Amino acid sequence: MQVNSMLIAYLERKAKSLRKNIIKMLASGQAGHPGGSLSVVEIITVLYYYLLNIDPKNPNWEERDRVVLSKGHASPALYAALGDLGFFDTNVFETFDHINSILQAHPDMSKTPGVDMSTGSLGQGLSAAVGMALGGKLDRKNFKVYVILGDGELQSGQIWEAAMFAAHRRLNNLIAILDYNKLQLYGEVSKMVSIEPIKDKWQAFGWHVVEGNGHDFKSLIDLLTSLKDKARDCPSILIAHTIKGKGVSFMENRVEWHARAMNLEEIDQALSELG
Repeated sequence: MQVNSMLIAYLERKAKSLRKNIIKMLASGQAGHPGGSLSVVEIITVLYYYLLNIDPKNPNWEERDRVVLSKGHASPALYAALGDLGFFDTNVFETFDHINSILQAHPDMSKTPGVDMSTGSLGQGLSAAVGMALGGKLDRKNFKVYVILGDGELQSGQIWEAAMFAAHRRLNNLIAILDYNKLQLYGEVSKMVSIEPIKDKWQAFGWHVVEGNGHDFKSLIDLLTSLKDKARDCPSILIAHTIKGKGVSFMENRVEWHARAMNLEEIDQALSELG
């Protein structure tokens, strides 16, 4: 599909719709993580509405591309896309984080159609994605495995063990995307445990690294398409610079919205701002 103004406008409309459904889900559950869900919306939009080879009518199709949302607390962003695409009825959005709902606070592959890996324990998603990518290689499958990482979870040692193994096995069917919004639960990532120089670290571990604006559709499409289509002998990562709480003025770059329920006034203001 050619990248033109019509495609960008389509993706922008989808992103706005996803953001509104994220707010509605969080309002219904009176729990969840607004900041990190909103920061990853454009990444989710490009993946699910442009790049991925998937079939909502056949969620377990063996040839499908896989997505591991390692930062599992951003589940509302993933659910918003899956529901809109028809993996399940959007009526269940209002049951987010309710007992027995198929939409739990963190993704559960045994409950939710379209979820490829149960996540929530930060630092473990990359290992799961590495296993999927290695399995694809051994089975001579052509699917890609995408893993969305949070910046705070890069403080976990398991991330770097998995990164080292992926490069050693030359898993060029593995593409990581870092949602680099620079805030985590208690403050700025740089003040908790700095992960810089992040680009140099991934390169030192044998990965192909690119950087871009995680809210710019043209940039995301160009970079992710390049990572998907160009032949390399190593795994790749996109460092996507984002804004926590993107799209809602009183949440943007505010660490307190990492995990906080909204009151009725805040819900109304957020939905009003999103149109």
